[in-house]
Amino acid sequence: MVFRRILKSPAALLQTEQRRKGRKAVRLGAVILAAGFLAACQADEFSAGPNKANLPVSASLKRKMNDLNMSSTSPIMIRIFKEESQLEVWKQTKSGKYKLLEDFEICKWSGKLGPKFKEGDRQAPEGFYEITPALMNPNSSYHLAFNLGYPNRYDQSHGRTGSHLMVHGACSSRGCYAMTDEQVQDIYSLARDSFKGGQRSFQVQAYPFRMTPENMARHRDSEHLDFWKMLKTGYDHFEVANVPPQVSVCEKKYVFDATTLVEGVPFRASAKCPEYQVSPRIASAVASKQKKDNTKFQQLAARYDAREERQKRWEDRSNRLAEVLGGDEATQTAATEAGANADATAAQQTASTSAPATAAPVTDAPSGSTVETAFAPQEDSRGSSVGGFFKRWVPFGSKASNEGASVGAISTEVVPASKP
Repeated sequence: MVFRRILKSPAALLQTEQRRKGRKAVRLGAVILAAGFLAACQADEFSAGPNKANLPVSASLKRKMNDLNMSSTSPIMIRIFKEESQLEVWKQTKSGKYKLLEDFEICKWSGKLGPKFKEGDRQAPEGFYEITPALMNPNSSYHLAFNLGYPNRYDQSHGRTGSHLMVHGACSSRGCYAMTDEQVQDIYSLARDSFKGGQRSFQVQAYPFRMTPENMARHRDSEHLDFWKMLKTGYDHFEVANVPPQVSVCEKKYVFDATTLVEGVPFRASAKCPEYQVSPRIASAVASKQKKDNTKFQQLAARYDAREERQKRWEDRSNRLAEVLGGDEATQTAATEAGANADATAAQQTASTSAPATAAPVTDAPSGSTVETAFAPQEDSRGSSVGGFFKRWVPFGSKASNEGASVGAISTEVVPASKP
């Protein structure tokens, strides 16, 4: 019996050694994986052939450029939208105007809506950045990349810090905008070819979202709203002119398509703005667009505020009713349902006595005028009333409505067009 165990022991020892090596390999793999997660945007992840930076654009993009009357070496511009996770490449046509060539879905971006403030906050930047050939990285560990040049003059004037903020491949981000390798291959090639055509730098406009009145109204309570209004001015300049705006910084703010009245006087980021002018044609078009957008913004903001106010009133009534009827969970649930039923009843009564509501078109209105829509509520002479048992305890208002009913009165004072 002892002899048999001795014969088996070499095999057992071999199995034990293999298991030990397997566990070591697993631990080593876990360490490498963790290092990949902790690494900054410039860390190694992918390897590729040495000729990756010189590969031509894809055949599909070549066909699009031909269809859109674009030269392969004409200038480009890039727009980034965080909330929509989209990166757009615009390219100059032979007419001199820019057209959208391709939009790419951003694989990953880090942080949240809003600008980057300091090194290590893992926040992808927002603003206007100029990419020169020196910021292109053909040897990036993330396939291919270009640096955004953060912090720019605006960021520096506000004391913001950060480094290695890029658009790159490998679909891994820590403060960057990460694309797939296939996507960044085309983006990099388009930028490289534009430099070959004589473009000295291309502009990247990084936004929190598409700068529409709807999106601005949805985010009207954000602490970054004033900053976004400033970005929207640059967005509007491009929208009306179809040419990237000239970007300057003075008084710690962006200024677009501005030319100083005294030749040779520069814009300094933290200094007072020199006297300047904007092309009357562009200034007029931007002012007209902003007037329409501001009117729509105020209408939508009023709707959202009314909706939130109704929701708050409903929650307050439910809580007060729950306190009156008792504090146990079953009673609170019944109170909540009763409040919802009362709201629905009031909404039906209002709807039965009102004309069908139709959305009023948005129109330009002179400063100080009032814009009203067909969503005006119907009230009785007392202002509010819901009968029955609940009236003795809680003053229900006839303005209450369910989420699908008319939004409520919208009457906003239109402010003059102003620079956001």
